[in-house]
Amino acid sequence: MEKETFNQLISGQGLVLVDFYATWCGPCQRMHPILDQLKQQMGDRIRIIKVDVDEQEALAGKYRIQSVPTLILYKDGVQKWRSSGGMTLTQLKERIETEI
Repeated sequence: MEKETFNQLISGQGLVLVDFYATWCGPCQRMHPILDQLKQQMGDRIRIIKVDVDEQEALAGKYRIQSVPTLILYKDGVQKWRSSGGMTLTQLKERIETEI
């Protein structure tokens, strides 16, 4: 992923949830179906971007990703929330709903 492309994605209108993950990370693997369910439930209200920290080391470094999974929520290009570690679908939806 090109840096400009990533910056364009997160600076767009609406909600963008970025999932910084690693393929070897157990909690990351457990988050993938939760993120899929979130997308199904929220539809076009949210865009979810998955970033493999091993493939995108420079990007992970720029955003100071120290543990995975790390989720960052942007609304209209502004970072609204950031969390490291897994969570349930209910917890994630509640957190996002408070930022809408």
